[in-house]
Amino acid sequence: MNPDPLFRAARWGIALLWLGLLGPLAGNASSPGTDRAPAGPSRAAAAAVHIAPWSSVQQFPLHSVPAQLLPRNEARISAEVSGRLQRWLADVGQTVAAGAVLAQLDPTDLTLARDRAHAAWEAAQARLALGETQLRRARELQAEGFLSAEALNARETEVALLRAEASSAHTQWRSAEHQLSKTAIRAPFAGTVMQRLAQQGEVVASGTPLFVLAELRAPEVQAQLSNADARDLQQARDIQFVTREGTTVPLRFLRATAALASGNRLRTVRLGPIGATELPPGSDGELRWRSAQPHVPPTLLVRRGDTLGVFLLDDSGSEPRARWVPLPSAQEGRAAPARLAPDARVIVQGQQALQPGQPVRVVEAAAPQQP
Repeated sequence: MNPDPLFRAARWGIALLWLGLLGPLAGNASSPGTDRAPAGPSRAAAAAVHIAPWSSVQQFPLHSVPAQLLPRNEARISAEVSGRLQRWLADVGQTVAAGAVLAQLDPTDLTLARDRAHAAWEAAQARLALGETQLRRARELQAEGFLSAEALNARETEVALLRAEASSAHTQWRSAEHQLSKTAIRAPFAGTVMQRLAQQGEVVASGTPLFVLAELRAPEVQAQLSNADARDLQQARDIQFVTREGTTVPLRFLRATAALASGNRLRTVRLGPIGATELPPGSDGELRWRSAQPHVPPTLLVRRGDTLGVFLLDDSGSEPRARWVPLPSAQEGRAAPARLAPDARVIVQGQQALQPGQPVRVVEAAAPQQP
């Protein structure tokens, strides 16, 4: 038997086996497999989306927080001198004018002190008058040569001392008169008596509170807001105070504390009524305002990673794509403030499945959403 045909058949078998093994390997090398990186957004299929202009979907949310109408001034009126409370002239709930007498302390002791000071001043004036008469006579004698210059200087010094004593006595009399006037407890401003803190016949010391008086003119609304809400309120429109009974008072922003409270990390804001108001100070209600900054509706917010944001249509390239705009201050379920271009087009349907930069296909413009 000739070995050449067998040898040739063996070689052809090895060749065919080798080709059979290489075929699958070559196919795997040329086709996409699991070891290759997945296709990026640029290779993803275009997603069908609906869009709407930013001007039609933006919202201006209405905010509300508890608030209270407070008097511009609420003072504790105290006694400025000691004495026995002689009588009351105003009681709780009574409205008083500025300067009105609220109570009267017994003025007897201070009246006597005033009279003594006045008598001392009159005595000092008499001594001064005598001294000035003697000084005029001394000047005449010195001109005639009967009195030395040293003696005249002594007379002038004596009169200067008498004039200083008279001035001091006059000041003491005025001080005693002023102390006597303090026995009449007067209202520093027009208001209503909120509390009466002492009883008739009691002996009170200087500094003892006697009344709490609330000013009725120009009350102010006070509320506590977060730092972000306080900044938003300063630029807000349609600011109102709404009482529990439904009475509405338009307001204007006045001021806010520059620092946060250490306990609740809030800022205290004050607002004033526009025009006169008949609401009494102490009324409770809500501070309401409409934000001046546009907000993205919560239904359009999409979370990517740890951040919420909104998708816009970007057609600046060769094909339309979804542009991701993160909104770091956004919160789940709440409208988020956003500063978008006036001509921006917001993706309002189909945005949940989008990835940043993914090609999109606009199906139709969606109807504007009502804020």
